[in-house]
Amino acid sequence: MPGLKSRLKALAVGVLGASPLRNWPVTVRAGLAKGARWTAFPFSANWRIGGETDLADFVKGIGGAQGLSCWDLGAHFGIHTIGLARAAGPLGAVAGFEPDPVAFAKLERHVRMNGLANVKIYQAAASDRDGSLELIVTGGLGSTVTHARYEGEVPAAGTPSFDARSVRLDTLVERSEIRLPDLIKVDVEGHGAKALAGAMNSIAKSLPAIVFSNHSPQEWAGTAALLAPLGYSAVASYGGEVDWAADSGACTVIMKPPAR
Repeated sequence: MPGLKSRLKALAVGVLGASPLRNWPVTVRAGLAKGARWTAFPFSANWRIGGETDLADFVKGIGGAQGLSCWDLGAHFGIHTIGLARAAGPLGAVAGFEPDPVAFAKLERHVRMNGLANVKIYQAAASDRDGSLELIVTGGLGSTVTHARYEGEVPAAGTPSFDARSVRLDTLVERSEIRLPDLIKVDVEGHGAKALAGAMNSIAKSLPAIVFSNHSPQEWAGTAALLAPLGYSAVASYGGEVDWAADSGACTVIMKPPAR
């Protein structure tokens, strides 16, 4: 019975994820972070298949990331933070941002396990203001769907939430805490436009490539309003240019800067 099999699998994953085995050391088998040290549970797809492949495919397509400054917005457990740091090497730099305290603890552990000196991580959400914002917890802390409230979203009664630190990335650049970006990965569950709005001074200066996971029409429209005037074009990760005037749907888009 497929339904029973799925429920049993979910139960097993939940039990393992809450047990001491969750921090059992393993090695990432594939993807940008291949060869890195990792923890077994939860979200074992991180180490088994290297997480989503869009970013790894893009980095491979540009010939690698040696020496690049990379920002990981929505780092979660850090599979892309770790992968980018290993690809960027000692002359590169990676800044990872994750506001969920449970996910951040895993991110911090994975950075420490791999002894990465070229990584800075922040327990904060990249946004358009320095301060705080409310995050809605729909899948439990540590899930991949904790998010800032969508435009017009009315959470179901009893849905938990918490106030997280928010940071403008431009502020961190101005303080010389992080370098101007050459590559930005954005996967922040609908908050992408506001995350980029807080980084527009930096983006206008360095014109980084942006690997962007879109989750809503509002997120897409807000991002288009920011990047199209700078001459950016959008290409779906599966191929084909995306019209800024149309909703890209829920997919990953490569936002290419104009030629310099």
